[in-house]
Amino acid sequence: MDQILVIALICASTVQGQDCSRETALDVITGPAHSLQECLIQGPVLAASSGFKGEDGAYLKTRCEVKH
Repeated sequence: MDQILVIALICASTVQGQDCSRETALDVITGPAHSLQECLIQGPVLAASSGFKGEDGAYLKTRCEVKH
């Protein structure tokens, strides 16, 4: 069974969306998901539960990785 990993990347507004990655993010939050749809919903939830409010010149980018 494939495992899906939610990756919530908090990136500075000076970093363009396509360049926001684990290496360039200010913070990286991960968690499990059961489906890709759940993954996309969980990214903002994980970020919010960590205290991220979308302020201070940063934004959220959610990635979903499927582990085989």
